[in-house]
Amino acid sequence: QVQLVESGGGLVQAGGSLRLSCAASGRTFSNAAMGWFRQAPGKEREFVAAIRGSDSSTYYADSVKGRFTISRDNALHTVYLQMNSLKPEDTAIYYCAADTSLYYTVSYYLAGKYRNWGQGTQVTVSS
Repeated sequence: QVQLVESGGGLVQAGGSLRLSCAASGRTFSNAAMGWFRQAPGKEREFVAAIRGSDSSTYYADSVKGRFTISRDNALHTVYLQMNSLKPEDTAIYYCAADTSLYYTVSYYLAGKYRNWGQGTQVTVSS
């Protein structure tokens, strides 16, 4: 079981930046797949970015590619999401997710494959 706590959300103007953090408990963090998902009002939860535990390979949704960067610090048990050039359509609750059993690349994109979730942090981008 991995417990996750997100932080770093807030209100920012379009074109601005935010960095989200997700602090994880548990000794298996370095091997865990970590993902960021988001959910806007009235919409389904969608994949944003993910990072492998084994080699820190990264994956991004097309909508954030080139603007967002996911990274991890295994010593601090923390994963980050650096968000630049933010747009109003990035407004959502952002959730951190973790799982130690993901293997196939496609699994990293699927919310249903992650067994551990944080409570979420609100990101609001004003136009």
